Amino acid sequence: MSDTAANDDVQKPMLSTLLHEGVYRIVMQRPDRMNALSTDMMTALSAELAKAADDAQVRVILLGAEGKVFCAGHDLKELTTARAETDGGKATYERIMRQCSDLMQQIVRLPKPVIAVVTGVATAAGCQLVASCDLAIATDTATFCTPGVNIGLFCSTPMVALSRNVAPKQAMEMLLTGESIDASTAKEFGLINRIVPADYLEQVVQKYAAAIASKSAKTVRIGKEAFYRQLEMPLSEAYDFAAQTMVDNMMARDAEEGISAFLQKRKPEWTDS
Repeated sequence: MSDTAANDDVQKPMLSTLLHEGVYRIVMQRPDRMNALSTDMMTALSAELAKAADDAQVRVILLGAEGKVFCAGHDLKELTTARAETDGGKATYERIMRQCSDLMQQIVRLPKPVIAVVTGVATAAGCQLVASCDLAIATDTATFCTPGVNIGLFCSTPMVALSRNVAPKQAMEMLLTGESIDASTAKEFGLINRIVPADYLEQVVQKYAAAIASKSAKTVRIGKEAFYRQLEMPLSEAYDFAAQTMVDNMMARDAEEGISAFLQKRKPEWTDS
């Protein structure tokens, strides 16, 4: 890399963002580094997500990337450099893995839906990132992979998100073989929602985002939180929790407004309360 290119890379923000009509677009823009989840990238993503969570104007988040690689997972150069530390890198590895785990849980716990927009390769922790998002829309050329086993580093943390999206045997197939799957297989596995030709990607993504943005933000927040909480509960406990959630939801102003609007055949006016 030339000095000029290096300086440009330093000056260019890790992410680009745009808020339009309730849709907040976050784009990773380190294509030369395959949008790897370096410490700096994870810090930047976490900060933007936290900002979006607190912004009442943001109703749905789109997470995309520049270049042919959506995200290549952890920055292997960063991990390798840490081996020179006195403890062989153990403390650094613990910090990085905790930071990554916190980021994935932040996405799940975010009070607003996050849609992964995958236009290239999503591998290792990059595949984990896709699996952690609430929805995922991919081009027909996108591929997905958990290849850690190929380099002696099993994709154990990606496994957590992956196994909560796809069936156990399909997850193990990806984890044990380390082979890439195409978008069609990823959809069949349940890792992504839709496959779209690149020329129509923006149109479909905007349609999804607009549909979600038009809903009551309070209702969406209640629903997203309840969805992930009940997944970890036994059946009876899940029904008890969901029933109480619906009772609490019914007491909200937007539920009253939405039901009245439906009965009166008019468009609801949400107050997000």
